[in-house]
Amino acid sequence: MHPCTPWRGGTALDTASRLPSPDDLLILLTVARLGRFTAVAETLGTTHTTISRRIIALEKQLGGRTLSRTPRGWELTALGAQAVRAAESIEESLGALRCALADNADPLAGVVRISTVDGFGSEFVTPALVKLQASHPNISVEMFSATRKVSQNRSGVDLEVVVGHADVRTAHAILLGHYVLRLYAAEGYLRRHGTPQVPADLARHCFVSYVESALLVEELGHRSTGLPDPRSSFQATSIFAQVEAVRREAGVGLLPNFMVAGRDGFVPVLADSFERRLTIWAVARPEALRSARVQAVIEAIHAEAAARQEHLDF
Repeated sequence: MHPCTPWRGGTALDTASRLPSPDDLLILLTVARLGRFTAVAETLGTTHTTISRRIIALEKQLGGRTLSRTPRGWELTALGAQAVRAAESIEESLGALRCALADNADPLAGVVRISTVDGFGSEFVTPALVKLQASHPNISVEMFSATRKVSQNRSGVDLEVVVGHADVRTAHAILLGHYVLRLYAAEGYLRRHGTPQVPADLARHCFVSYVESALLVEELGHRSTGLPDPRSSFQATSIFAQVEAVRREAGVGLLPNFMVAGRDGFVPVLADSFERRLTIWAVARPEALRSARVQAVIEAIHAEAAARQEHLDF
């Protein structure tokens, strides 16, 4: 019998009992987007055990495995991919129904989980998301700060905003723009220690930057600059701590230009001979990119970066 041919020996109730639960399909869709049961449980307000139990029930109904554990985390099987396409149709239909019941309410609703680098996240991602929520108040945002390369594992987020080289294998990278890092020091520090005139002069100074041993994006650290080893260093995993250290006269810092340019007390160092330009990417897996709210978030961040590109280039 062809798989799409109805079985005439049973009842409609028999057929319905063999169909997977729409709720379980939507759970599978969320697993496909986030990749980790714990992240799904947090998003849906339930437990890891419940998510696991519902996936097992779904696989029993479908008659096969929907997920496969790999070094990258949970990945969809061929059957799982088919089920996810059905789940996306359910999600779209429920969104349309919600709008109809609420008299053309906003169709964008639900949680979007985003991982982003600190500085760009606060200065560009945050205002973009605040503006998006003002237009679409049913979107909820969970934003995580992380200075790292693109995760090759299932990261538990819908979207990663990263800087530097975007090496992706199972996801899509969307260029958001670029920004410039330059050297800065406080006025008081330069009065006491002198202003470097050539790169070699930095060997007599303290250098403020990321903790090299913990840094995953090498372009942000001192070692990749080609500058001489400093007399001493002040290293921090937070760019905000680095900015504050420079402001409080700890040394010469390699800082995002958009965070300090034009601020009182920050003096450019070697402005004519040194700068570093980094690209910014939004990275998401195909399942997440098919989500209307994830697409809306990417568009909002891209628009914010484009509208203020002169601050990034400055």
